[in-house]
Amino acid sequence: MDVPAGDGESAGIQGLDGAAVLLYRWTVVHAHLTRDTLARAAAETGIDDHEAARALDSLLAACLLQELPTAGTQGVRWQPVSPQAAASRLLSDRDAALRAQEEALRTQRRRIQQEQDSLAALTPVYLQARQHAFPQGTIDHLPDKFAVRNLLTEVIDSCHSEVLVSKHGGSFPVAALREALPRDLALLARGIRMRSLYQHATRFDQPTRTHAEQLVAAGAEIRTLPEVLPQMIIVDQSLALLPARSGGALLIREPDLLGYLLDVFERDWANATAYATGPQAAHGVSQAMKQSILVLLAKGFKDDTIARRLGISLRTCRRHVSELLESLGAHSRFEAGVIAERQGLTQHRVPASATPVEVAEVAGPSPAPVASGCPACGGSMPVRPGGPVNGRPARYCSPSCRSRAYRERTRHAASGRHESP
Repeated sequence: MDVPAGDGESAGIQGLDGAAVLLYRWTVVHAHLTRDTLARAAAETGIDDHEAARALDSLLAACLLQELPTAGTQGVRWQPVSPQAAASRLLSDRDAALRAQEEALRTQRRRIQQEQDSLAALTPVYLQARQHAFPQGTIDHLPDKFAVRNLLTEVIDSCHSEVLVSKHGGSFPVAALREALPRDLALLARGIRMRSLYQHATRFDQPTRTHAEQLVAAGAEIRTLPEVLPQMIIVDQSLALLPARSGGALLIREPDLLGYLLDVFERDWANATAYATGPQAAHGVSQAMKQSILVLLAKGFKDDTIARRLGISLRTCRRHVSELLESLGAHSRFEAGVIAERQGLTQHRVPASATPVEVAEVAGPSPAPVASGCPACGGSMPVRPGGPVNGRPARYCSPSCRSRAYRERTRHAASGRHESP
């Protein structure tokens, strides 16, 4: 029976040339191969006797042909073997060796990890000795997350009065929240005061919001800002942990630097919005986020930078930008920034610690918008959000018009003095 030769080279089997593929196909069709039928196979597949002999050796080396037992004076016979069976026979020894090497590597990794953990357990001892040797304060570098975690557990357990936390990001990993919750609840149960600063965007992330509500119910104080410092933890106003760019964290006990970090935290805390639930609180925070986006737009930041700084997704940021452009009647980001600057939307912010209702109660009823135009340029007067500044309505539409009017008054006063006898 003739077998179509086909294109053996097109099979592209690594380690087998075209002649070997053709001979293998012929053997599969005819169920076996012998020395006597090798010449016939070569003739039917279009290869010469030399190529056929070399192809036979390749197939035997690849375990694609298996020798059959023969009786009496019969010659050697081979039957074809499936590629899967050939691979199992050919590669089983190498696969077993690789598995043994992988197990050895896993054992070495476990041993290295155990040694790292045992050495990291000495970190509190080292730091306490350093504090005793340098009572004026130190700055130490913790090399990895294992050392940071061990030290954090140590200092939290020994805390006496207060823990301050600043966390950057619009959402936190669920695993990290699950790990931190029992530790934080135990801290609050001991009567330790806990104040945390999050970003506004965390109010719209369900796992983070649930975590925050559990902490608030247990006595923690949480406030939010459009932007906060990178992650920072201050314990008893005597020790601070800051992330290190090279990995791990910096442990700070230096008094002056600690004082600076405390001042920065207290400033942000005073300007932050208390964590609350309900549609009114969410609306106020959403407006504050939009105003922060507007400020960053006016400064020329791109959407991805704004999203990263405010801890929101790029998609959410672009949706807010589109809404701001529409509300301002702007056709481009640049035009929106110009309009916002002219209307004073990027210069005078409502304090973030007060809700819109509280601002209205403190400021009282807003005066009616000024109907007359700007005395310097004749343009329309903007209505400032939140009422007049410092209790007085604006007299000019922009700082440049105010400066121009001041120069005119100065020039008229000078000319009047020169004309008087």
